[in-house]
Amino acid sequence: MKGGREMRNLSFDISAIIVLILLLISVLIRKATIGRTNRVFITAILLCMLTTCFDIMAVAFDAAGADYEQMMLFAHTGYLLLHNFESVVHVVFVIGVMDLWHKLKKNVPLQVCIALPYAAVFALVMTNPFTGLIFSVDGGIYTHGPLFNLLYICAGSYLLIDFYVVIKNRRLINAKKIVGLLSMAGVCLLSVIIHILLPEQLVECFGVSLSLFLVSLAVQRPEERLDSDTGFYRHSAYGHDAKNSFLSGKHWHVVMLNIANFSVVNSMLGYEQAMGVLKLVADKIRLLNKNLGNKGELYYLDRGRFRIVFAEKDRTIAETYATLLNNELKLKIHYNSFDINLSPMIVLARCPEEIESFKSLMAFGLDFHKRNPYTGRVIQAPEIYHKDDFEIKNNINQIIKNALENRSFQVYYQPIYSISEKKFVSAEALLRLFDKEHGFISPEILIPAAEKSGAIHKIGEYVFEEVCKFVSSKEFEELGLDYIEVNLSVAQCMHGDLADRILMIMNQYNVPTSRINLEITETAASFSQRVMTDNLNKLSRAGVEFSLDDFGTGYSNMKRVVSLPLKIVKLDKSFVDEQANPKMWIFLQNTVKMLKDMNMEIVVEGIETKEMVEAFSELKCDFIQGYYFSKAISKDDFVKFILAAIKQKELV
Repeated sequence: MKGGREMRNLSFDISAIIVLILLLISVLIRKATIGRTNRVFITAILLCMLTTCFDIMAVAFDAAGADYEQMMLFAHTGYLLLHNFESVVHVVFVIGVMDLWHKLKKNVPLQVCIALPYAAVFALVMTNPFTGLIFSVDGGIYTHGPLFNLLYICAGSYLLIDFYVVIKNRRLINAKKIVGLLSMAGVCLLSVIIHILLPEQLVECFGVSLSLFLVSLAVQRPEERLDSDTGFYRHSAYGHDAKNSFLSGKHWHVVMLNIANFSVVNSMLGYEQAMGVLKLVADKIRLLNKNLGNKGELYYLDRGRFRIVFAEKDRTIAETYATLLNNELKLKIHYNSFDINLSPMIVLARCPEEIESFKSLMAFGLDFHKRNPYTGRVIQAPEIYHKDDFEIKNNINQIIKNALENRSFQVYYQPIYSISEKKFVSAEALLRLFDKEHGFISPEILIPAAEKSGAIHKIGEYVFEEVCKFVSSKEFEELGLDYIEVNLSVAQCMHGDLADRILMIMNQYNVPTSRINLEITETAASFSQRVMTDNLNKLSRAGVEFSLDDFGTGYSNMKRVVSLPLKIVKLDKSFVDEQANPKMWIFLQNTVKMLKDMNMEIVVEGIETKEMVEAFSELKCDFIQGYYFSKAISKDDFVKFILAAIKQKELV
């Protein structure tokens, strides 16, 4: 192509400068400056701005004529170098948005595909003054060289890389971002086609600026990711980024901070002042990150939970950060007129080496501060994270569903010994589940999950039916037991037709109400909802008796407790564990006397030694339950155990 540029239209270039300035101001106002991808986006804006300035400069010197040939050569060379480098930056930005930096470092062919086209362009443009292969300036006239179209081919190769990366890794981002990234490439391609067809219209820089604007609307939206109180990325951003890291095979480190006593701080100070304390914590996290080179990505989830994510190569920095943060947060925090001592529980984890999946990471991070004692030191994830437990937790709903369909739940029985009669008079029915894949499923995991999903009602009914089958059998008659205790959860007590279902099953198997004793926990007893009260009263009128389980572990309303139709109170194992404490023993003596004065019988749980049996016998308790006699055992083993005990007593 030959000719000067005096007639070319600069309105698109000027519009591009205006768009880019506004876009840069928007980025700064929205504080989208932290993180590698944000920095690449800012680089793309500044690069496009500089490219546009060189384009305007080239037009101006073209119009000036032969007297400015050297400046024409400089302006066109600068424009072509910068404009073609924009394609490289676009590809790098796409890789950043999809968080594929770790794959780029390991993917040599992709590195070559990104570097080689521009390397060829750079070499051709820089040697162009000697070869004239790309363009020439002769007598003030700018002319395309024989290899000029090679620049379009190189730009096209980068567009193909853009499309390839986005389509291949589309599961890592949502549809809106996919459209935004593909639109960026599409708009750039359209502007090149328009310029080829209408060379007088300098639309390429405007096309790039427009593509960046579209990306800022669809992709670069930090306000959707930022928590307004702390300025950190929010919970949803952490979930999205962590999930993508696992999907893409990225290796990374995370410092997990859960403030163990945040609920106490919140209750004591109120929401606004508690958030003020969290902002001070956030400031400390931010300052420490800055001092260590801003290597961490900062997140605030909720309720005093923070996360700081580091790249795989920054292991040492992550360890140092965790230690320094722990030391800083253990100091008193002065806020308004308060001196506040936080309990910062910090866990350092490598993903996926130590925590292998997104679901496990989120489940573990939710409440590790509740399931483990506060030690005041940084904890390495393998110390408290056990893969098998979290695999069970992640799959517990399916495990429960399979067990219900296959009726693979089992009922175990733990015998209860009467001190006065010197024999076993009853037993507690306990739920057990052995899964084919995961083995024994702890009731501590099983019961809360079943309550949450609503499956507890079907499970409870299954257990009760199995107990009634056993109680109505001939072999139960041979055992000489008075009754079986069956647990009721809070959720079961709140179910409207509980009483009707229980009575129906008892009638179905001809089980007298005297043969069944229903256990409710102290937590359940503290509820005063009408549905629960109606259920208990209806069962009581039918002749069913109740036990209060785990007495002493909750904070029940005693007025509420004494109003229930209770026959038995079961002292929790925590009382037994404190038996050697003189003050606790005084408390126990008075508690037993109080319960006896109310004509209640007392079962002591967790008895493991002969000395414990003797101690609680002297305390005038009625029944003993614990490993001293037997753990919970299967029905067949339980029958054998009781028959053997009867035979032994007869021999004596």
